[in-house]
Amino acid sequence: MRIFVTGASGWVGSAVVQELLGAGHKVLGLARSDSAAAAIKAAGAEVQRGSLDTPDSLRGAVRSCDAVIHTAFNHDFSKFVENCNADARAIEIMGEELKGSERPMLVTGGLALLASGRPATEEDVPSPNANVPRMSEAAAAKVAAQGVRASVVRLPPSVHGLGDHGFVPHLIRLARDKQAAAFIDKGDNHWAGVHRLDAARVFRLAIERGVGGERYHAVEEPSVPFKAIAALIGRRLGVPVVSRSGEAAIEHFGWFAGFAGLEMYATSERTRTLLNWEPKQPPLLDDLDQPGYFGA
Repeated sequence: MRIFVTGASGWVGSAVVQELLGAGHKVLGLARSDSAAAAIKAAGAEVQRGSLDTPDSLRGAVRSCDAVIHTAFNHDFSKFVENCNADARAIEIMGEELKGSERPMLVTGGLALLASGRPATEEDVPSPNANVPRMSEAAAAKVAAQGVRASVVRLPPSVHGLGDHGFVPHLIRLARDKQAAAFIDKGDNHWAGVHRLDAARVFRLAIERGVGGERYHAVEEPSVPFKAIAALIGRRLGVPVVSRSGEAAIEHFGWFAGFAGLEMYATSERTRTLLNWEPKQPPLLDDLDQPGYFGA
């Protein structure tokens, strides 16, 4: 297949591109900058210049491809609601081009606030929540209701691997700056995790399967205690591991305090069965426990 990938130079998207190319597919990657275009070309894919805010480039790319994998998202949290709206518009624009065809689309989602007091499953459907304004899944459901073969791949809060610049490296930076690795209250909330290469295989297997209306969990580890993540960071940096609550938690974590205290754990039994997927890479704490994560 010839597959259009948004976010093709990003942390997850670049792994997806390599996974697709390694399986013999052709890839057209969306690039909003010269550096992104160069990285996509160097990987062996074709380049589509544009962004989520350029509808014509999205439409043209979708018309020329057999499938779409949407991994792009602007993680500038100072404009989070605006970026969520742009994400939803992009999904709807690409969905318009897929109507009336059998061409599949995968949209990237997350695990935040899917379930309460238990691990989230693929059967859980997100409810509207003002604290999590991202609308990726709602937009995917909207185009699916219009006849598009749209499915969702949900990613854990930690999609890890050397070179990671996501949530766990942010925790490391905070611990270094504050000279303490912190957790909130008892630290007994849990995060799911997956290595980026294992996550990329979920995207490939799901797009090859080509069905619509599925929700896949790219989850290797269902439940890593947040306190254990903080403890490993503290040991590696040689700083104390401490509990922070209330205003002290906000002072330590800043805008990240809401994420640091969330339960974001989930199972992936259905995904493993549907896609015959088994993770092959190291689990989060093993992967994190190496010098590459802790360079100055």
